[in-house]
Amino acid sequence: MEMAVTQVRLPGGLIIEIDKLVDKGFYTNKSDVIRDAIRKLVLEKQIGSIPDTGDSVKEVREIRKKLSKERFNLNEQQSP
Repeated sequence: MEMAVTQVRLPGGLIIEIDKLVDKGFYTNKSDVIRDAIRKLVLEKQIGSIPDTGDSVKEVREIRKKLSKERFNLNEQQSP
């Protein structure tokens, strides 16, 4: 998968917390922490648009799997 590079400015306290997650072994590096946080944000925003089939755990797992592989073009204008 091709990765794009972007620069993000974060407060020092947030960087310290990210470093703690890496130091504890939850993530391999800062990029993994930030990617996971963004995936969770996108997933959270999509939750309301998920049809309720009665098995929410399965639905969320499928969406997470899809999001981890899906490429997003955030430059495109989304229609409301």
